[in-house]
Amino acid sequence: MMKQNLMTEKYDLHCHSTFSDGTLTPSMLIRRAADQGVTALALTDHDTTAGYLEANAAAGEVGIKLIAGIELSVSWKDKSFHVVGLNIDPNYPPLVEATKQLQIVRLDRAEKIAAKLEKKRITGALDWVVNAAGDSMITRTHFADFLVAQFHVSTQQEAFDRYLAKGKPAYVSTEWADMALAVGWIAQSGGVAVLAHPLRYKLTSNWMKRLLTAFKDAGGQGIEVVTGRCNNDEIKLANDYANCFELAGSVGSDFHNPANPWVELGRLHPLPDNVTPIWEFFNF
Repeated sequence: MMKQNLMTEKYDLHCHSTFSDGTLTPSMLIRRAADQGVTALALTDHDTTAGYLEANAAAGEVGIKLIAGIELSVSWKDKSFHVVGLNIDPNYPPLVEATKQLQIVRLDRAEKIAAKLEKKRITGALDWVVNAAGDSMITRTHFADFLVAQFHVSTQQEAFDRYLAKGKPAYVSTEWADMALAVGWIAQSGGVAVLAHPLRYKLTSNWMKRLLTAFKDAGGQGIEVVTGRCNNDEIKLANDYANCFELAGSVGSDFHNPANPWVELGRLHPLPDNVTPIWEFFNF
């Protein structure tokens, strides 16, 4: 199966800026992507498209094709997942309204996380993360940065391992947007819905098949086959799921921070030849 502009295009369809939990501004992110040889980039901040205008202006300056995107937090069967929307209309009113509601959900979660940290005699978290996030979405990464800055832990990973991950003292279970509704917002805005980093959820094979059945029934069209830290066995497994459920394959680094040497914009394995590339759905 032929891939669109295979010899000239270098896609990265999942990354984050300071408008969610990334450390680079949208314009800095675009310039770094260009330096890494990326020719088509999707900015997919968590539950917001607020960085799109800045990214689009920078993309025009460096000649990168910017694909409007978002990473929506969704719930299904009392489990949380992430769905990436690609080639969306960032001004589609129901999607804009949904992001406003998700911001309220995130603030509520932040208040509950801070309260749990208070019980561990760790004070001042809420004011710190609200100030750090500014107009951006508050994420658990902001809390991890707070814990590092206040010398409660040494690294972000330690913050998650000790406090913020599921089952840890400051973890808060959250009811996100219904998955079918979220996929609908993406599709109705003209975009395609992609299940992000499918193997990160650590589902059994039966649960993954149930999830992908529901995802496709809701209108989902793709699955991330290649991610920033995957190995060949993981690519094969994700590719098998793509083919089994007739989903297109996507590629994305999930880049957040240049200080992480393991994940870089555009540094991705090639998409396997036997899966339809998600970018065949795009109109450039």
